Amino acid sequence: MAPRGVPVTEKYSEAEAIQRETALVAWTALALALVALAYCVRHGTLLLYGDAVAHLHIARRVFDSITPGFRQLGSVWLPLPHILLLPFVWNMVWWQNGLAGACLSIPSYVLGCAGIYRLARMWLDTPGAIVVAAFYGLNPGLLYMATTAMTEPLFLAEMIWAVLLIVQYERALVAPEPDGGRSAGHFLLAAGVVLAAAIFTRYDGWVYAAAAWLFATWTITAARARWSWRGPVAGAWVLFTAMLVAAPLLWLAYNAKQFGDPLDFLRGPYSARAIEARTAPAGSSPHPGFHNLQVSAVYFLKAAELGAAPERLGRQLCWLSAAGTLTALWAFRRRQFWPVLLLWLPLPFYAYSVAYGSVPIFIPTWRPFSWYNTRYGMELLPAFALFAGGLVPLLFVRLPKLRRYAVLASFLLVVGNSVVLLRSRPLVFQEAVVNSRSRVAFETALAKALLGIPGQGLIMMRVSGDVGAVQQAGIPLHRIVNEGDYLTWQRALEDPARGASTVVALEGDVVAQAVLKHPEGLQLVNVICSTGQPCAHIYRSQLAGGR
Repeated sequence: MAPRGVPVTEKYSEAEAIQRETALVAWTALALALVALAYCVRHGTLLLYGDAVAHLHIARRVFDSITPGFRQLGSVWLPLPHILLLPFVWNMVWWQNGLAGACLSIPSYVLGCAGIYRLARMWLDTPGAIVVAAFYGLNPGLLYMATTAMTEPLFLAEMIWAVLLIVQYERALVAPEPDGGRSAGHFLLAAGVVLAAAIFTRYDGWVYAAAAWLFATWTITAARARWSWRGPVAGAWVLFTAMLVAAPLLWLAYNAKQFGDPLDFLRGPYSARAIEARTAPAGSSPHPGFHNLQVSAVYFLKAAELGAAPERLGRQLCWLSAAGTLTALWAFRRRQFWPVLLLWLPLPFYAYSVAYGSVPIFIPTWRPFSWYNTRYGMELLPAFALFAGGLVPLLFVRLPKLRRYAVLASFLLVVGNSVVLLRSRPLVFQEAVVNSRSRVAFETALAKALLGIPGQGLIMMRVSGDVGAVQQAGIPLHRIVNEGDYLTWQRALEDPARGASTVVALEGDVVAQAVLKHPEGLQLVNVICSTGQPCAHIYRSQLAGGR
Protein backbone atom coordinates (compact mmCIF):
# COMPACT_ATOMS: atom_id res chain seq x y z
CA MET A 1 0.00 0.00 0.00
CA ALA A 2 1.42 3.38 -1.00
CA PRO A 3 1.89 6.10 1.64
CA ARG A 4 -0.66 8.86 1.84
CA GLY A 5 -0.07 11.61 -0.66
CA VAL A 6 1.43 9.32 -3.29
CA PRO A 7 -0.43 9.57 -6.62
CA VAL A 8 -2.45 6.54 -7.65
CA THR A 9 -0.49 6.19 -10.88
CA GLU A 10 2.77 5.98 -8.90
CA LYS A 11 1.24 3.33 -6.63
CA TYR A 12 0.22 1.26 -9.60
CA SER A 13 3.64 1.63 -11.25
CA GLU A 14 5.25 0.35 -8.05
CA ALA A 15 2.92 -2.66 -8.05
CA GLU A 16 3.71 -3.34 -11.69
CA ALA A 17 7.44 -3.08 -10.97
CA ILE A 18 7.11 -5.66 -8.18
CA GLN A 19 5.22 -7.96 -10.54
CA ARG A 20 8.01 -7.69 -13.12
CA GLU A 21 10.63 -8.35 -10.46
CA THR A 22 8.69 -11.37 -9.22
CA ALA A 23 8.42 -12.72 -12.75
CA LEU A 24 12.19 -12.33 -13.18
CA VAL A 25 12.78 -14.21 -9.92
CA ALA A 26 10.46 -16.98 -11.13
CA TRP A 27 12.26 -17.33 -14.47
CA THR A 28 15.62 -17.40 -12.70
CA ALA A 29 14.33 -20.09 -10.34
CA LEU A 30 13.09 -22.12 -13.29
CA ALA A 31 16.52 -21.95 -14.92
CA LEU A 32 18.20 -23.09 -11.70
CA ALA A 33 15.72 -25.94 -11.31
CA LEU A 34 16.31 -27.14 -14.86
CA VAL A 35 20.07 -27.13 -14.31
CA ALA A 36 19.55 -29.17 -11.13
CA LEU A 37 17.25 -31.54 -13.01
CA ALA A 38 19.79 -32.07 -15.79
CA TYR A 39 22.47 -32.88 -13.21
CA CYS A 40 20.23 -35.27 -11.28
CA VAL A 41 19.02 -37.05 -14.42
CA ARG A 42 22.61 -37.53 -15.53
CA HIS A 43 23.58 -39.02 -12.17
CA GLY A 44 20.38 -41.03 -11.68
CA THR A 45 19.30 -39.47 -8.37
CA LEU A 46 15.60 -38.76 -9.00
CA LEU A 47 14.42 -41.93 -7.27
CA LEU A 48 16.83 -42.28 -4.36
CA TYR A 49 14.09 -41.57 -1.83
CA GLY A 50 11.88 -44.58 -1.25
CA ASP A 51 9.03 -42.18 -0.48
CA ALA A 52 9.44 -40.58 -3.91
CA VAL A 53 9.02 -44.00 -5.53
CA ALA A 54 5.96 -44.61 -3.34
CA HIS A 55 4.36 -41.26 -4.24
CA LEU A 56 4.69 -42.04 -7.95
CA HIS A 57 3.31 -45.52 -7.37
CA ILE A 58 0.22 -44.24 -5.54
CA ALA A 59 -0.53 -41.79 -8.35
CA ARG A 60 0.01 -44.42 -11.05
CA ARG A 61 -2.17 -47.08 -9.44
CA VAL A 62 -5.22 -44.75 -9.45
CA PHE A 63 -5.67 -45.65 -13.14
CA ASP A 64 -3.24 -48.56 -13.58
CA SER A 65 -4.18 -51.39 -11.22
CA ILE A 66 -6.45 -54.41 -11.04
CA THR A 67 -9.05 -52.29 -9.24
CA PRO A 68 -8.40 -48.69 -10.36
CA GLY A 69 -10.14 -45.77 -8.71
CA PHE A 70 -9.67 -43.10 -6.09
CA ARG A 71 -9.60 -45.71 -3.31
CA GLN A 72 -6.08 -46.37 -4.55
CA LEU A 73 -5.04 -43.01 -3.10
CA GLY A 74 -4.73 -44.89 0.18
CA SER A 75 -5.36 -43.70 3.73
CA VAL A 76 -2.07 -42.41 5.16
CA TRP A 77 -0.51 -39.90 2.79
CA LEU A 78 -2.79 -37.01 1.89
CA PRO A 79 -4.11 -37.07 -1.68
CA LEU A 80 -3.33 -33.74 -3.35
CA PRO A 81 0.29 -34.46 -4.42
CA HIS A 82 -0.79 -37.76 -5.96
CA ILE A 83 -3.75 -36.18 -7.75
CA LEU A 84 -1.46 -33.49 -9.17
CA LEU A 85 0.97 -36.19 -10.33
CA LEU A 86 -1.72 -38.05 -12.32
CA PRO A 87 -1.14 -36.32 -15.70
CA PHE A 88 2.59 -37.00 -15.51
CA VAL A 89 2.73 -40.61 -14.27
CA TRP A 90 0.42 -41.52 -17.16
CA ASN A 91 3.60 -41.57 -19.22
CA MET A 92 5.22 -44.94 -18.51
CA VAL A 93 8.75 -43.67 -19.17
CA TRP A 94 8.31 -40.66 -16.87
CA TRP A 95 7.01 -42.98 -14.17
CA GLN A 96 9.99 -45.29 -14.59
CA ASN A 97 12.71 -42.63 -14.56
CA GLY A 98 11.09 -40.28 -12.03
CA LEU A 99 10.63 -37.29 -14.33
CA ALA A 100 6.94 -37.27 -13.42
CA GLY A 101 7.86 -36.11 -9.92
CA ALA A 102 9.96 -33.23 -11.22
CA CYS A 103 7.00 -32.05 -13.29
CA LEU A 104 5.21 -31.22 -10.02
CA SER A 105 8.10 -30.26 -7.75
CA ILE A 106 9.84 -27.83 -10.11
CA PRO A 107 6.74 -25.59 -10.53
CA SER A 108 6.30 -25.77 -6.74
CA TYR A 109 9.90 -24.65 -6.24
CA VAL A 110 9.43 -21.78 -8.69
CA LEU A 111 6.24 -20.67 -6.94
CA GLY A 112 8.02 -20.83 -3.60
CA CYS A 113 10.88 -18.63 -4.84
CA ALA A 114 8.46 -16.11 -6.35
CA GLY A 115 6.36 -16.13 -3.19
CA ILE A 116 9.25 -15.57 -0.77
CA TYR A 117 10.49 -12.68 -2.91
CA ARG A 118 7.02 -11.14 -3.08
CA LEU A 119 6.64 -11.58 0.68
CA ALA A 120 9.99 -9.92 1.40
CA ARG A 121 9.06 -7.01 -0.90
CA MET A 122 6.14 -6.22 1.37
CA TRP A 123 8.68 -4.65 3.75
CA LEU A 124 12.11 -4.60 2.08
CA ASP A 125 13.36 -2.93 -1.07
CA THR A 126 14.51 -4.85 -4.14
CA PRO A 127 18.13 -5.61 -3.06
CA GLY A 128 17.01 -6.81 0.37
CA ALA A 129 14.30 -9.03 -1.12
CA ILE A 130 16.82 -10.50 -3.57
CA VAL A 131 19.00 -11.58 -0.63
CA VAL A 132 15.98 -13.29 0.95
CA ALA A 133 14.99 -15.05 -2.28
CA ALA A 134 18.59 -16.11 -2.91
CA PHE A 135 18.87 -17.69 0.55
CA TYR A 136 15.75 -19.73 -0.18
CA GLY A 137 16.18 -20.51 -3.87
CA LEU A 138 19.90 -21.30 -3.85
CA ASN A 139 19.60 -23.89 -1.09
CA PRO A 140 21.08 -27.05 -2.66
CA GLY A 141 18.85 -29.36 -0.63
CA LEU A 142 15.72 -27.63 -1.86
CA LEU A 143 17.01 -27.70 -5.43
CA TYR A 144 17.56 -31.45 -5.14
CA MET A 145 14.11 -32.02 -3.66
CA ALA A 146 12.66 -30.00 -6.55
CA THR A 147 13.77 -32.77 -8.91
CA THR A 148 12.01 -35.54 -6.97
CA ALA A 149 8.43 -36.59 -6.23
CA MET A 150 8.74 -35.57 -2.57
CA THR A 151 6.09 -33.24 -1.14
CA GLU A 152 8.38 -30.69 0.53
CA PRO A 153 8.61 -28.20 -2.41
CA LEU A 154 4.82 -28.16 -2.81
CA PHE A 155 4.14 -27.66 0.89
CA LEU A 156 6.78 -24.94 1.25
CA ALA A 157 5.15 -23.02 -1.61
CA GLU A 158 1.77 -23.38 0.09
CA MET A 159 3.18 -22.13 3.40
CA ILE A 160 4.72 -19.06 1.79
CA TRP A 161 1.74 -18.11 -0.36
CA ALA A 162 -0.71 -18.57 2.50
CA VAL A 163 1.25 -16.07 4.60
CA LEU A 164 1.58 -13.68 1.66
CA LEU A 165 -2.14 -13.72 0.95
CA ILE A 166 -3.08 -13.22 4.60
CA VAL A 167 -0.74 -10.22 4.80
CA GLN A 168 -2.32 -8.78 1.64
CA TYR A 169 -5.75 -9.42 3.14
CA GLU A 170 -4.83 -7.52 6.30
CA ARG A 171 -3.39 -4.62 4.33
CA ALA A 172 -6.48 -4.37 2.16
CA LEU A 173 -8.63 -4.49 5.28
CA VAL A 174 -7.05 -1.33 6.67
CA ALA A 175 -6.71 0.40 3.30
CA PRO A 176 -8.36 3.82 2.93
CA GLU A 177 -9.72 2.96 -0.52
CA PRO A 178 -13.50 2.37 -0.66
CA ASP A 179 -13.10 -1.03 -2.34
CA GLY A 180 -10.68 -2.27 0.32
CA GLY A 181 -13.28 -4.63 1.75
CA ARG A 182 -13.83 -6.34 -1.59
CA SER A 183 -10.10 -6.70 -2.18
CA ALA A 184 -9.61 -8.06 1.34
CA GLY A 185 -12.32 -10.62 0.70
CA HIS A 186 -10.62 -11.78 -2.51
CA PHE A 187 -7.26 -12.19 -0.76
CA LEU A 188 -8.89 -14.10 2.11
CA LEU A 189 -10.64 -16.50 -0.26
CA ALA A 190 -7.39 -17.07 -2.15
CA ALA A 191 -5.67 -17.79 1.16
CA GLY A 192 -8.43 -20.27 1.97
CA VAL A 193 -7.82 -22.13 -1.29
CA VAL A 194 -4.07 -22.31 -0.62
CA LEU A 195 -4.60 -23.46 2.97
CA ALA A 196 -7.11 -26.10 1.87
CA ALA A 197 -4.48 -27.33 -0.58
CA ALA A 198 -1.97 -27.46 2.30
CA ILE A 199 -4.45 -29.49 4.36
CA PHE A 200 -4.61 -32.03 1.53
CA THR A 201 -0.81 -32.05 1.13
CA ARG A 202 0.66 -32.70 4.58
CA TYR A 203 -0.71 -33.05 8.09
CA ASP A 204 1.42 -30.07 9.06
CA GLY A 205 -1.04 -28.12 6.96
CA TRP A 206 -3.88 -28.89 9.38
CA VAL A 207 -2.15 -27.04 12.22
CA TYR A 208 -0.89 -24.37 9.84
CA ALA A 209 -4.42 -23.70 8.56
CA ALA A 210 -5.81 -23.50 12.10
CA ALA A 211 -3.19 -20.94 13.11
CA ALA A 212 -3.77 -18.95 9.92
CA TRP A 213 -7.51 -18.91 10.66
CA LEU A 214 -6.77 -17.38 14.07
CA PHE A 215 -4.75 -14.58 12.47
CA ALA A 216 -7.45 -13.86 9.89
CA THR A 217 -10.26 -13.93 12.46
CA TRP A 218 -8.39 -11.73 14.93
CA THR A 219 -7.77 -9.16 12.17
CA ILE A 220 -11.38 -8.97 11.03
CA THR A 221 -12.52 -8.73 14.65
CA ALA A 222 -10.10 -5.86 15.31
CA ALA A 223 -11.39 -4.08 12.19
CA ARG A 224 -15.09 -4.61 12.93
CA ALA A 225 -15.61 -0.87 13.49
CA ARG A 226 -14.71 -0.30 9.83
CA TRP A 227 -16.27 -3.32 8.15
CA SER A 228 -19.75 -4.61 8.80
CA TRP A 229 -20.17 -8.31 9.54
CA ARG A 230 -22.73 -8.23 6.74
CA GLY A 231 -20.29 -6.89 4.18
CA PRO A 232 -18.02 -8.62 1.61
CA VAL A 233 -15.30 -9.28 4.18
CA ALA A 234 -17.71 -11.13 6.44
CA GLY A 235 -18.97 -13.26 3.57
CA ALA A 236 -15.41 -14.08 2.53
CA TRP A 237 -14.56 -14.99 6.12
CA VAL A 238 -17.50 -17.41 6.28
CA LEU A 239 -16.37 -19.14 3.07
CA PHE A 240 -12.77 -19.09 4.29
CA THR A 241 -13.79 -20.80 7.52
CA ALA A 242 -16.01 -23.29 5.69
CA MET A 243 -13.12 -24.34 3.43
CA LEU A 244 -10.75 -24.92 6.34
CA VAL A 245 -13.34 -26.95 8.24
CA ALA A 246 -14.58 -28.94 5.25
CA ALA A 247 -11.13 -30.03 4.03
CA PRO A 248 -10.12 -32.22 7.01
CA LEU A 249 -13.71 -33.44 7.46
CA LEU A 250 -13.69 -34.61 3.85
CA TRP A 251 -10.52 -36.61 4.48
CA LEU A 252 -12.02 -38.16 7.61
CA ALA A 253 -15.17 -39.08 5.66
CA TYR A 254 -13.07 -40.63 2.87
CA ASN A 255 -11.17 -42.78 5.38
CA ALA A 256 -14.41 -43.84 7.07
CA LYS A 257 -16.04 -44.86 3.79
CA GLN A 258 -13.09 -46.54 2.13
CA PHE A 259 -11.33 -48.13 5.10
CA GLY A 260 -13.97 -48.29 7.83
CA ASP A 261 -12.20 -45.91 10.22
CA PRO A 262 -12.12 -42.09 9.95
CA LEU A 263 -8.73 -42.15 11.72
CA ASP A 264 -7.22 -44.97 9.67
CA PHE A 265 -4.37 -42.66 8.66
CA LEU A 266 -3.53 -42.25 12.35
CA ARG A 267 -4.00 -45.77 13.73
CA GLY A 268 -4.32 -48.06 10.72
CA PRO A 269 -1.84 -50.76 9.62
CA TYR A 270 0.16 -48.33 7.45
CA SER A 271 0.21 -45.40 9.90
CA ALA A 272 3.45 -44.00 11.32
CA ARG A 273 2.61 -45.51 14.70
CA ALA A 274 2.08 -48.99 13.23
CA ILE A 275 5.24 -48.79 11.12
CA GLU A 276 7.32 -47.77 14.14
CA ALA A 277 5.85 -50.65 16.16
CA ARG A 278 6.74 -53.16 13.40
CA THR A 279 10.23 -51.88 12.61
CA ALA A 280 11.59 -51.04 16.09
CA PRO A 281 13.79 -53.93 17.28
CA ALA A 282 12.53 -55.68 20.39
CA GLY A 283 14.09 -54.27 23.52
CA SER A 284 15.68 -51.31 21.72
CA SER A 285 15.85 -47.92 23.40
CA PRO A 286 13.36 -45.28 22.20
CA HIS A 287 14.45 -42.76 19.60
CA PRO A 288 15.91 -39.42 20.74
CA GLY A 289 13.15 -37.06 21.84
CA PHE A 290 10.66 -39.80 22.70
CA HIS A 291 8.15 -38.15 25.06
CA ASN A 292 10.55 -35.22 25.51
CA LEU A 293 9.47 -31.98 23.82
CA GLN A 294 12.72 -30.16 24.51
CA VAL A 295 14.97 -32.82 23.00
CA SER A 296 12.57 -33.23 20.06
CA ALA A 297 12.67 -29.49 19.36
CA VAL A 298 16.48 -29.46 19.53
CA TYR A 299 16.75 -32.38 17.07
CA PHE A 300 14.35 -30.74 14.63
CA LEU A 301 16.14 -27.41 14.90
CA LYS A 302 19.50 -29.10 14.34
CA ALA A 303 18.16 -30.84 11.22
CA ALA A 304 16.94 -27.46 9.97
CA GLU A 305 20.32 -25.85 10.69
CA LEU A 306 22.30 -28.57 8.90
CA GLY A 307 20.07 -28.24 5.87
CA ALA A 308 20.40 -24.45 5.66
CA ALA A 309 24.01 -23.71 6.69
CA PRO A 310 27.35 -25.48 7.25
CA GLU A 311 27.52 -27.27 10.58
CA ARG A 312 29.86 -24.76 12.21
CA LEU A 313 27.52 -21.88 11.32
CA GLY A 314 24.18 -23.48 12.17
CA ARG A 315 23.86 -21.98 15.64
CA GLN A 316 24.73 -18.53 14.31
CA LEU A 317 22.03 -18.90 11.70
CA CYS A 318 19.45 -19.57 14.40
CA TRP A 319 20.56 -16.55 16.43
CA LEU A 320 20.48 -14.33 13.35
CA SER A 321 16.98 -15.60 12.51
CA ALA A 322 15.78 -14.92 16.04
CA ALA A 323 17.32 -11.43 15.95
CA GLY A 324 15.79 -10.79 12.55
CA THR A 325 12.38 -11.83 13.83
CA LEU A 326 12.50 -9.48 16.82
CA THR A 327 13.89 -6.62 14.74
CA ALA A 328 11.23 -7.00 12.07
CA LEU A 329 8.44 -7.23 14.63
CA TRP A 330 9.54 -3.89 16.08
CA ALA A 331 10.29 -2.16 12.79
CA PHE A 332 7.08 -3.29 11.05
CA ARG A 333 4.76 -3.45 14.05
CA ARG A 334 2.28 -1.17 12.26
CA ARG A 335 2.61 -2.80 8.84
CA GLN A 336 0.78 -6.13 9.19
CA PHE A 337 3.86 -8.23 9.95
CA TRP A 338 2.42 -10.59 12.56
CA PRO A 339 1.14 -13.31 10.15
CA VAL A 340 4.74 -13.95 9.05
CA LEU A 341 5.29 -15.62 12.42
CA LEU A 342 3.42 -18.58 10.91
CA LEU A 343 6.70 -19.48 9.21
CA TRP A 344 8.03 -20.55 12.64
CA LEU A 345 5.11 -22.93 13.24
CA PRO A 346 6.98 -26.07 12.04
CA LEU A 347 9.22 -25.85 15.13
CA PRO A 348 6.51 -26.56 17.74
CA PHE A 349 4.67 -28.89 15.35
CA TYR A 350 7.65 -31.20 14.84
CA ALA A 351 8.72 -30.95 18.45
CA TYR A 352 5.37 -32.50 19.34
CA SER A 353 5.41 -34.94 16.38
CA VAL A 354 8.83 -36.33 17.27
CA ALA A 355 7.94 -36.59 20.96
CA TYR A 356 4.47 -38.10 20.66
CA GLY A 357 3.70 -38.74 16.99
CA SER A 358 6.02 -41.66 16.12
CA VAL A 359 8.03 -39.43 13.77
CA PRO A 360 11.71 -39.77 14.75
CA ILE A 361 14.44 -37.57 13.30
CA PHE A 362 18.01 -38.92 13.06
CA ILE A 363 20.94 -36.66 12.16
CA PRO A 364 24.53 -37.72 11.46
CA THR A 365 26.11 -35.50 14.14
CA TRP A 366 24.09 -36.78 17.12
CA ARG A 367 22.92 -40.14 18.40
CA PRO A 368 22.15 -42.49 16.65
CA PHE A 369 24.48 -40.84 14.04
CA SER A 370 22.28 -41.68 11.09
CA TRP A 371 19.97 -40.07 8.54
CA TYR A 372 16.21 -40.29 8.86
CA ASN A 373 13.53 -37.66 8.23
CA THR A 374 16.13 -34.89 8.03
CA ARG A 375 14.04 -33.32 5.26
CA TYR A 376 11.49 -32.18 7.83
CA GLY A 377 13.96 -29.49 8.85
CA MET A 378 13.50 -27.87 5.45
CA GLU A 379 10.22 -26.41 6.64
CA LEU A 380 12.15 -23.74 8.54
CA LEU A 381 13.95 -22.63 5.36
CA PRO A 382 11.42 -19.84 4.60
CA ALA A 383 11.81 -18.50 8.16
CA PHE A 384 15.61 -18.59 7.93
CA ALA A 385 15.51 -16.88 4.54
CA LEU A 386 13.15 -14.08 5.52
CA PHE A 387 14.47 -13.31 9.00
CA ALA A 388 18.20 -14.06 8.73
CA GLY A 389 18.46 -13.00 5.09
CA GLY A 390 16.55 -9.78 5.69
CA LEU A 391 18.33 -8.77 8.90
CA VAL A 392 21.25 -6.85 7.37
CA PRO A 393 19.12 -4.90 4.84
CA LEU A 394 16.81 -3.97 7.70
CA LEU A 395 19.57 -2.87 10.08
CA PHE A 396 21.19 -0.61 7.49
CA VAL A 397 17.97 0.95 6.21
CA ARG A 398 18.86 4.30 7.82
CA LEU A 399 22.48 4.24 6.63
CA PRO A 400 22.18 4.58 2.84
CA LYS A 401 25.92 5.06 2.27
CA LEU A 402 26.79 1.80 3.96
CA ARG A 403 23.65 -0.06 3.04
CA ARG A 404 24.65 -0.84 -0.55
CA TYR A 405 27.86 -2.55 0.55
CA ALA A 406 26.14 -4.32 3.44
CA VAL A 407 23.47 -5.79 1.16
CA LEU A 408 26.08 -6.82 -1.42
CA ALA A 409 28.11 -8.51 1.31
CA SER A 410 24.95 -10.31 2.48
CA PHE A 411 24.24 -11.58 -1.03
CA LEU A 412 27.81 -12.83 -1.47
CA LEU A 413 27.59 -14.52 1.93
CA VAL A 414 24.38 -16.27 0.90
CA VAL A 415 25.95 -17.46 -2.35
CA GLY A 416 29.05 -18.66 -0.49
CA ASN A 417 26.85 -20.51 2.01
CA SER A 418 25.11 -22.35 -0.83
CA VAL A 419 28.42 -23.24 -2.48
CA VAL A 420 29.76 -24.72 0.76
CA LEU A 421 26.56 -26.73 1.26
CA LEU A 422 26.74 -27.98 -2.32
CA ARG A 423 30.38 -29.05 -2.06
CA SER A 424 29.73 -30.91 1.20
CA ARG A 425 26.55 -32.42 -0.29
CA PRO A 426 23.17 -31.31 1.08
CA LEU A 427 21.88 -33.12 4.15
CA VAL A 428 18.71 -34.36 2.42
CA PHE A 429 20.79 -35.69 -0.48
CA GLN A 430 23.08 -37.55 1.91
CA GLU A 431 20.03 -39.12 3.54
CA ALA A 432 18.69 -40.20 0.16
CA VAL A 433 22.01 -41.76 -0.87
CA VAL A 434 22.72 -43.56 2.40
CA ASN A 435 19.23 -45.01 2.78
CA SER A 436 18.90 -46.05 -0.86
CA ARG A 437 22.05 -48.13 -1.32
CA SER A 438 20.79 -51.55 -0.30
CA ARG A 439 17.23 -50.87 -1.52
CA VAL A 440 18.20 -49.77 -5.03
CA ALA A 441 20.64 -52.67 -5.49
CA PHE A 442 17.99 -55.17 -4.43
CA GLU A 443 15.24 -53.61 -6.57
CA THR A 444 17.53 -53.55 -9.61
CA ALA A 445 18.29 -57.25 -9.22
CA LEU A 446 14.62 -58.07 -8.67
CA ALA A 447 13.60 -55.98 -11.69
CA LYS A 448 15.94 -58.01 -13.91
CA ALA A 449 14.42 -61.22 -12.57
CA LEU A 450 10.89 -59.93 -13.22
CA LEU A 451 11.79 -58.99 -16.77
CA GLY A 452 12.93 -62.58 -17.30
CA ILE A 453 9.53 -64.04 -16.38
CA PRO A 454 7.90 -65.48 -19.53
CA GLY A 455 4.40 -64.50 -20.56
CA GLN A 456 2.10 -61.68 -19.54
CA GLY A 457 0.35 -63.28 -16.57
CA LEU A 458 -0.41 -61.82 -13.17
CA ILE A 459 2.37 -61.40 -10.62
CA MET A 460 1.56 -61.63 -6.92
CA MET A 461 3.79 -59.39 -4.84
CA ARG A 462 3.64 -57.11 -1.81
CA VAL A 463 4.64 -53.71 -3.16
CA SER A 464 4.59 -51.49 -0.05
CA GLY A 465 8.36 -51.68 0.26
CA ASP A 466 9.77 -52.68 -3.13
CA VAL A 467 7.51 -51.31 -5.84
CA GLY A 468 10.67 -49.78 -7.30
CA ALA A 469 11.46 -53.16 -8.84
CA VAL A 470 8.17 -53.15 -10.73
CA GLN A 471 8.80 -49.53 -11.70
CA GLN A 472 12.28 -50.27 -13.04
CA ALA A 473 11.02 -53.27 -14.97
CA GLY A 474 8.27 -51.18 -16.55
CA ILE A 475 5.59 -53.74 -15.70
CA PRO A 476 2.06 -52.25 -15.72
CA LEU A 477 0.51 -52.27 -12.28
CA HIS A 478 -2.63 -54.00 -13.55
CA ARG A 479 -0.48 -57.13 -13.79
CA ILE A 480 0.53 -56.94 -10.12
CA VAL A 481 -1.73 -58.57 -7.52
CA ASN A 482 -0.89 -56.57 -4.41
CA GLU A 483 -2.25 -55.30 -1.11
CA GLY A 484 -3.83 -52.29 -2.81
CA ASP A 485 -6.38 -54.59 -4.50
CA TYR A 486 -8.02 -55.83 -1.33
CA LEU A 487 -10.45 -58.55 -2.48
CA THR A 488 -8.16 -59.94 -5.21
CA TRP A 489 -5.28 -59.86 -2.75
CA GLN A 490 -7.16 -61.77 -0.05
CA ARG A 491 -8.24 -64.47 -2.51
CA ALA A 492 -4.67 -64.81 -3.76
CA LEU A 493 -3.32 -65.18 -0.22
CA GLU A 494 -5.70 -68.08 0.34
CA ASP A 495 -4.55 -69.87 -2.83
CA PRO A 496 -1.38 -68.29 -4.31
CA ALA A 497 -1.01 -70.80 -7.16
CA ARG A 498 -4.45 -69.96 -8.51
CA GLY A 499 -4.21 -66.25 -7.74
CA ALA A 500 -1.32 -65.48 -10.10
CA SER A 501 1.04 -67.14 -12.54
CA THR A 502 4.09 -65.82 -10.66
CA VAL A 503 4.46 -65.30 -6.91
CA VAL A 504 7.19 -63.10 -5.40
CA ALA A 505 7.63 -63.73 -1.66
CA LEU A 506 10.00 -61.66 0.47
CA GLU A 507 11.25 -63.36 3.62
CA GLY A 508 8.83 -62.73 6.46
CA ASP A 509 6.13 -60.91 4.50
CA VAL A 510 2.51 -62.00 4.13
CA VAL A 511 3.15 -63.58 0.72
CA ALA A 512 5.89 -65.78 2.21
CA GLN A 513 3.50 -66.80 4.97
CA ALA A 514 0.79 -67.61 2.39
CA VAL A 515 3.23 -69.75 0.38
CA LEU A 516 4.24 -71.57 3.56
CA LYS A 517 0.59 -72.37 4.32
CA HIS A 518 -0.45 -73.15 0.71
CA PRO A 519 2.59 -74.40 -1.26
CA GLU A 520 0.48 -76.56 -3.58
CA GLY A 521 1.12 -75.92 -7.27
CA LEU A 522 4.09 -73.61 -6.75
CA GLN A 523 7.60 -74.24 -8.06
CA LEU A 524 10.57 -72.18 -6.86
CA VAL A 525 12.39 -70.82 -9.91
CA ASN A 526 14.64 -68.06 -8.55
CA VAL A 527 15.99 -66.51 -5.35
CA ILE A 528 17.20 -62.90 -5.25
CA CYS A 529 19.32 -61.77 -2.30
CA SER A 530 21.09 -58.50 -1.61
CA THR A 531 22.99 -57.13 1.39
CA GLY A 532 20.72 -55.44 3.90
CA GLN A 533 17.50 -56.69 2.30
CA PRO A 534 15.35 -59.81 2.77
CA CYS A 535 15.70 -62.41 0.02
CA ALA A 536 12.97 -62.64 -2.61
CA HIS A 537 11.76 -66.12 -3.61
CA ILE A 538 10.10 -66.28 -7.02
CA TYR A 539 7.63 -69.12 -7.65
CA ARG A 540 5.94 -70.23 -10.84
CA SER A 541 2.38 -71.55 -10.69
CA GLN A 542 1.92 -75.05 -12.15
CA LEU A 543 -1.85 -75.04 -11.91
CA ALA A 544 -4.10 -74.46 -14.86
CA GLY A 545 -5.86 -71.75 -12.88
CA GLY A 546 -2.67 -69.77 -12.44
CA ARG A 547 -2.89 -66.77 -14.74
